[in-house]
Amino acid sequence: MRVFCEGLDLSNAVMTVIKATSNKTTNPILENIKLSAMGDYLTLSATDGELAIERKIPADVKLDGEVVVPGKLFSEFVKKLDGEQIELCLDDKNQMKIRYTDSEVFIQCQSAEEFPSIQKIDNAQFFEVKQADLKNIIDRTIFSVATDDTRPILKGCLIEQDGKMLTCVALDGFRLAIAKKPVLQSSCECSIIVPARSLSEISKLLASEDETIKVLIQRNYLMVQLDGTRVISRCLGTKDDFINYKQIIPSSFSTNVTVSKKQLLDALERASILARVGGDNSVKFTFNGNLLTVNARSEVGAVTEKITISLNGEDLAIAFNTNFFMDCLRNIEDDYVILKFNGQVNPCFIVPNTDQEEYTYLISPIRQVY
Repeated sequence: MRVFCEGLDLSNAVMTVIKATSNKTTNPILENIKLSAMGDYLTLSATDGELAIERKIPADVKLDGEVVVPGKLFSEFVKKLDGEQIELCLDDKNQMKIRYTDSEVFIQCQSAEEFPSIQKIDNAQFFEVKQADLKNIIDRTIFSVATDDTRPILKGCLIEQDGKMLTCVALDGFRLAIAKKPVLQSSCECSIIVPARSLSEISKLLASEDETIKVLIQRNYLMVQLDGTRVISRCLGTKDDFINYKQIIPSSFSTNVTVSKKQLLDALERASILARVGGDNSVKFTFNGNLLTVNARSEVGAVTEKITISLNGEDLAIAFNTNFFMDCLRNIEDDYVILKFNGQVNPCFIVPNTDQEEYTYLISPIRQVY
């Protein structure tokens, strides 16, 4: 293999695919990056067995070939060469020479035959959506996925598509996040559970604009392709494996509160400074008429915040994890939010004052002594 390419192109490609390598594996080959030179392109690939990322960059290929390079070493070296034209040359002993300006370095590589094949997605089901919309529903739900291995299925987001709406759902047993956006076109209805890590990498590639992107689904895999980059993810299951979240949402509430998002978020951020000292991050909400009182207490002090609200229904006193509540508020753009309750022991539902059908957040209450 012998190929010439721009250092900036190579550096950007390496920084993209390195995110799919694995540092916690019994198979060392998954810590590496595969380089394939053919035609007018150099293709870089990495996978951890669940997530795979491929990036294709333009190159002057003098001799076709492929090889596996040590991921961390190669990435750390190449990112220092983003202003240079680079020559990559592989000898018959799998030693790669990297030449730049008047300098060169040699790296011992491995045969590409040992690298696992990456799933091919052909003749797949698909749906099309605006890039900004797909990025939006990922970013506004992914923070609610489970982070432990107790229930692995909850470490992913449920993606449902019914031909009209695309719904993304995440929950961890303490909170639930639901976001919806319209689908532009689809070949059929589908539902899959995609690992949060895969969705995070997909979101980073998406632009906050109205350009369309096609999402392909084939059996237990999902793929998106954008600007020379392919992201392929193994999925965790379908909606049949997920919690029936629709059963959790009641049709009516005994208490409905409209409150300024900024005032509530500011109050919670101040209260959280004391709440985290106690270790449970708990904050108490007391709704009485048109006044909300927010209390947090720990061994080092106490804080009381008062906010004017609009209350419809019963007065209420209830406590929550302040971090969970702030996560939800930070993902709502409206100036006002609506808090919905059914007593002290049932979850709080948080929706924007407008577009109430697009975003729904649920937080379970916690028991508090004071």
